[in-house]
Amino acid sequence: MSNTMHNRLMLIIALILAAVYLFPLYWMYITALKTGSAMFATPPQFWPSDPQWQIYGDVWRSRNMGRYMVNSLVIAFGAVSLICVLGVGCAYVLARYRNVWVDIGLFLILMLQVLPASLMITPIFVGFSQIGLLASPRFAVILAIAAKSMPFFVVLVRATFMSVPQELEEAALVDGNSRIGAFWHIVLPLARNGILVSAILIFMQAFGEFVYSKSIIQAVELQPASVGLNSFMGPNTNEWNNIMAYATMYVTPILAIFVLLQRRIVSGLTSGALK
Repeated sequence: MSNTMHNRLMLIIALILAAVYLFPLYWMYITALKTGSAMFATPPQFWPSDPQWQIYGDVWRSRNMGRYMVNSLVIAFGAVSLICVLGVGCAYVLARYRNVWVDIGLFLILMLQVLPASLMITPIFVGFSQIGLLASPRFAVILAIAAKSMPFFVVLVRATFMSVPQELEEAALVDGNSRIGAFWHIVLPLARNGILVSAILIFMQAFGEFVYSKSIIQAVELQPASVGLNSFMGPNTNEWNNIMAYATMYVTPILAIFVLLQRRIVSGLTSGALK
């Protein structure tokens, strides 16, 4: 098989897999526009004959979705800020000071990423309760998300720091810079793309976080949009178009961020491979 035929075959396979992967997302968008009878029509309609565009405004107002979205943004930005402040220094140390103990620490960090949120929530809830953090539930959720996502951030940013030549730091030290000055003025600007991409990925995870928020935040006015979506669920729930409209408004900002920054995200994830 020639290279041209091979490339075309791989492209066709990629398009098929993308269509399969994206079809549920497409179905969510069009289901939000259907009437109650059209949702259960046989055969199904792949585009509604009478789109209910007003449903977005109705769901936004009736569910007070603006408040939920603000809470999600507060939690996501808080978690990303905390992770960046603590994780950048940790990643730099793991990238520059290599020995057996650093490798062991990196392995332990990677192991923490394996633990699911559903397993960690019980000890976290008990611990936060004993030290009084549940009095500030949003801050408690931010801490929990930061603890869960820190390993992922550290591993990605560490690879970015490893791609920055160490000789540049040594040259800065020879010119009279301190170690902190070399890090701040030389290494950090060169690694900012990888740090930004890692922060974006953490933000998208934190914006959709559910387990910690559902378990820790009991006050409705402080709950994020992921918990607000869960409020639709009940034993007699049949408002599928409302659920899909809510989900559409919730997911679209994240999709827009990913589409707009996809090239930067890919380049940031692969920057460490150039080392």
